[in-house]
Amino acid sequence: MLVPDRFRPEVGCVRERAAKETMADDLQLERLYDEHAQALFAFLLNFTRDEDDTRDTLQEVFVKLARQPHLLSEAREERAFLIRLAHNAAIDLMRRRSARQRRHEEAGAEPVSPFAATTDPDEVSFRNELLAALGNLPPEQRAVVHLKLWEGLTFEEIAATLAIPLNTAASRYRYGLDKLRALLRPFYEEIR
Repeated sequence: MLVPDRFRPEVGCVRERAAKETMADDLQLERLYDEHAQALFAFLLNFTRDEDDTRDTLQEVFVKLARQPHLLSEAREERAFLIRLAHNAAIDLMRRRSARQRRHEEAGAEPVSPFAATTDPDEVSFRNELLAALGNLPPEQRAVVHLKLWEGLTFEEIAATLAIPLNTAASRYRYGLDKLRALLRPFYEEIR
């Protein structure tokens, strides 16, 4: 016969002990945050030089401690251990960002044609010049120009898509077009 958990004293004890441990872990985490968060924030800000990255990294450290409270039991000195955790988290953030930036730059350096194939030699020549000019734009401007011209997005949609302010989207587009005009002017004068 199955006995419901509430009637089995050992199950109740296990749950009660787990609840007490969770509460103790929560209090420990709260104490750690109160005592060390400000110093860790200053350390991380000096390391990352960016408040958003610092907040994200600090949160990552305390989330890790909340998920793995046993980590702190292995430490001899709390602050040194927390600084090491914060430092490692910041380095991980920098590595992820660096790898993402490299992939972004590599993808941006590849000449990908947004045009349909054509056999007209003049059209091919013009498209090649335009692709070369687009390749000379900074990636931020190139993204906005592409979204505006080839995807037909509004500046509001571009701003939302790229998570940038509306005015930034508009100015990147304007600067991108100015650079394209300057780069394509010799070609235009040649074919005119």
